[in-house]
Amino acid sequence: MKDIMNLTKKIAFGVSVGIFCNFAFGQTLQEGINSADSHKYAHARQIFTEMVAKSATADNYFYLGNSYLTQFEPNFEKAKEDFDKGLQIDKKSNLNKIGLASIRLGKGDKSAIAEIQNIVKDSKEKDPEVLYRAAEALTLFGGTGSADMAIDYLNKAIEKSAKNGTPAHYYYTLGDAYRLKLTNSPQVAGSAMTAYEKALPSAKNKASVFTRIGTLWMQAQQWKPAKENIDKAILADPTYAPAYKAKAAYDIRYQENALATQDLINYAKYADEDPDTQLEISKLFFTNEDYGNSKMYLDKVFDKVDDPIKFKLRAYLQYADGDYAGAKISMDSFISKADKSRVKTSDEGLMGLIAAGLAQKETDPVKKSALNAEAQQKIAIAKAAKDETMKWDDELVKIKGGGGVNQAAVDAGATSPEIEALKKQVAANPQDTDALFKLANAYQEVKNWNGAILSWQKMSGLLPDWAPAYYSQGYAQQQAGHKELAKIAYEKFIATVKPAEVESSKEILSYAYFAVAYLEKDTNPAKAKDYVSKSLQLNPSYQDAIDLNKQLNK
Repeated sequence: MKDIMNLTKKIAFGVSVGIFCNFAFGQTLQEGINSADSHKYAHARQIFTEMVAKSATADNYFYLGNSYLTQFEPNFEKAKEDFDKGLQIDKKSNLNKIGLASIRLGKGDKSAIAEIQNIVKDSKEKDPEVLYRAAEALTLFGGTGSADMAIDYLNKAIEKSAKNGTPAHYYYTLGDAYRLKLTNSPQVAGSAMTAYEKALPSAKNKASVFTRIGTLWMQAQQWKPAKENIDKAILADPTYAPAYKAKAAYDIRYQENALATQDLINYAKYADEDPDTQLEISKLFFTNEDYGNSKMYLDKVFDKVDDPIKFKLRAYLQYADGDYAGAKISMDSFISKADKSRVKTSDEGLMGLIAAGLAQKETDPVKKSALNAEAQQKIAIAKAAKDETMKWDDELVKIKGGGGVNQAAVDAGATSPEIEALKKQVAANPQDTDALFKLANAYQEVKNWNGAILSWQKMSGLLPDWAPAYYSQGYAQQQAGHKELAKIAYEKFIATVKPAEVESSKEILSYAYFAVAYLEKDTNPAKAKDYVSKSLQLNPSYQDAIDLNKQLNK
């Protein structure tokens, strides 16, 4: 799945924008900078709250409010409370004015860009911090069209701050602003790299800079230098959480799901227990198709966060689990509570898939027809927008072929003492592929095909390049009566066998080709003939294939 929760930008930048620090604020603010930059947002807010308690200035209220905007999912309401308090203390506070304009821009009101320009103009561009905060707002919420303006403000901020020493995060944000231009131009990428490299001398934590450089190389699809710089970041500070988040993105790119899971576990270990951060961790596990960990982290904080996106994430997890009724309730909650600007075309597509799932079990012909019509309409919206969050047609095939397998269906099937022992072992260490392999086979022995399917799916998630898991999944799907899903799994097995492995896998490959041919013989005889021929090429003495070949060529 791709960009399910609009994660690409967050993973690309890898780290949040820092908080301004100068001599007047001293070490306390610097601690807040370090905490926010390390994705310890709860600790950062604690520091900013203490700053307000010691000195309730307009600027301190701005820093506290702004911390709610730079977190993964901005909390506009909390931010506005603090910006309003700052303006009550000083009605001319340009920082808090920019803060309020940032909220409007974050909610999709593009007229806020002109308002930010007017605030900068009224400041006569003398204060580098006002220039920086204006650029930060444009970088966070303005999109590609605001990149040049942000770059201009940042260059001015850097120039005006040079006498007293330019803060490292001015350069960080300049690099981020260049990346907003979404171009393959080497000159633009070079400008971003130069900005990051200029941050190195003054950066308190070099890991922060190396992480940004690494993710910039990732954006350019230069994977070797990307990995080298991410490794440098972890070497410079093994506790720097964003480096592990960036490494997870790298490993997901190479379908190293097991490594990505470990990266995300490390990320969760070194980031703090701030509920919004934990919600982000849940999203990342979901992107890695590690639904067990995703659900665990979501359940931990579901009642602690107000952000309605939690309902959308739960809907995706319920959909993956085949709980279409629950998924619909969750999506209805998300849409009713979220700002309209946050409802994406992928959400329309998901609601279409949910409707298709509900239609499968609907017995009333009128309701069934209405659900199918809704499914077609909403999925068409996602496809027309070229949304690739999910493979929409493949998901429809899965639904029509029996849908997802959930744990309740597995638990309702046959079990054994061996299965119960292995379930505990896997629960204690979900990445234990040896135990998972034994569990899948134990389910097959007692003919609990749902258990086998779910276990083999988890195995494929952890070891996506290990072909036998797909064959076993196809067999289990076929035994469960899910013909379409069985064909998909067998085809995946055939595609995953590496050229160097064909010779040693001839026999099982012939079985897979035969299985697809057998399942296609009534609906696609031409493909069935082709596949049974391939089966016999690999295993000429395979009697079932010989018989099917004769039947198809009568």
